[in-house]
Amino acid sequence: MPSPTTPLVALSTASVYPESTAHAFAWAASLGYDAVEVMVGIDALSQQVDAVQKLAEHHQVPICAVHAPCLLFTQRVWGTDPWGKLERSAEMAQAVGADVVVVHPPFRWQKDYAAGFVEGIASLEARTGIAFAVENMYPWRASSRRGMEMYLPGMDPSDEPYANATIDLSHAAIARADVVEMAQRLGDRLRHVHLTDGTGSAKDEHLVPGRGVMGAAGFLNHLARTGFAGHVVLEINTRRCADRAEREADLVESLEFARAHLGVGTP
Repeated sequence: MPSPTTPLVALSTASVYPESTAHAFAWAASLGYDAVEVMVGIDALSQQVDAVQKLAEHHQVPICAVHAPCLLFTQRVWGTDPWGKLERSAEMAQAVGADVVVVHPPFRWQKDYAAGFVEGIASLEARTGIAFAVENMYPWRASSRRGMEMYLPGMDPSDEPYANATIDLSHAAIARADVVEMAQRLGDRLRHVHLTDGTGSAKDEHLVPGRGVMGAAGFLNHLARTGFAGHVVLEINTRRCADRAEREADLVESLEFARAHLGVGTP
């Protein structure tokens, strides 16, 4: 494991989809990732605290974060009450030893949830001791045009007084946001990073870092220079890999990229 003053490089279970949460732990262990972020999703295993804990113990890979089920396709995972989902995410995090829950801001149609979101997140953090790192999002657009803002109170966490935030480079690519400037605005409120890449298209591409236009290497250099000691989680899309060998190559390349540009050695 890295020291407390260096970033932890972890693997999101979403990075191996359509393989399962169990496969993600196996990949993380075999390739030498420091930890795992569990994406609570449609894989039933990811929703079970005991099962996730047993996977971590079996593979001897700690869980650094839990991603709450707040995506469009997980709207019915753990019920439909958004605050209930966050409560259960905190319970899972506490049970498995994770210190971060990643959460997206509310969709525009979730008006009641959005109205008290900033204050509610602060209350959850105070009550649970878990950091709820609110993630940057992006406008929805069908082409290269500006698109519609679909999140409340907004898609950029640096615009709100959250105590903890997540920067996702693929989301920033769609929003055409400068991730170094966003990190500078957040300062020590930046707790969590989804390391990936994008080309600036309307699609949430989640490319292997270095294969897009987001300057992922320079962003990691910035984190290293400023003493970032949070989580750097590889959240890439390997769905189009032809076979396991290609998926392994992408996961290895991503890990090596992160460690090289953070200046973090292999444990």
